[in-house]
Amino acid sequence: MLIKDAKKITYSLTRTSKMPGKSYSLPAWACQTGSKLRKIEGTPCFSCYALKGNYIRYPKIKEIQYKRLESINHPLWVDAMATQINDDVFRWHDAGDIQSVEHLRKIFAVCRLTPNTKHWLPTQERKYLLEVDPNEVPDNLVIRLSGSKINGSIPNAWEHTSSVVTENATCPSANQGGKCLDCRMCWNKEIKNVSYGKH
Repeated sequence: MLIKDAKKITYSLTRTSKMPGKSYSLPAWACQTGSKLRKIEGTPCFSCYALKGNYIRYPKIKEIQYKRLESINHPLWVDAMATQINDDVFRWHDAGDIQSVEHLRKIFAVCRLTPNTKHWLPTQERKYLLEVDPNEVPDNLVIRLSGSKINGSIPNAWEHTSSVVTENATCPSANQGGKCLDCRMCWNKEIKNVSYGKH
């Protein structure tokens, strides 16, 4: 498949200024668990970054995110995604989240087709993780189950996790202009939990 044809199916990938490699952005309005958490003060989703700033400043971004959401059901979505991913690292969903267990398994398929890329998938969707066998997860994919409370307990339902804290974060981005630079903690399976500073 040609990249130009792949982009017509997936509506291209995204690139953020803070992270290395490319990512894939879906509408945060379509987050299932996140939509509930953003109504609760004290959760990371309460002040969701993907519902402000450039994500809402430019209407075209939201429009494309919804087109990407629809594209997941395209029969060639897996191949189209794999055709475009060629960086050392890739982040799933700099906005948005898993929509179904079928969606999650399609992501697994993309990862298997791109073995030279390390993939990172943060998610609040515990229910879909519990529907798959951890052995199904490709070796080049780290799924991090996100904590649902700021300064809350680290989730224990999954091997790799992330949390949001107000002090002593392990993520160095706050001291690096908000950027990853050469840090790859999120993609590193040896690191069980990554804590991010609240911003």
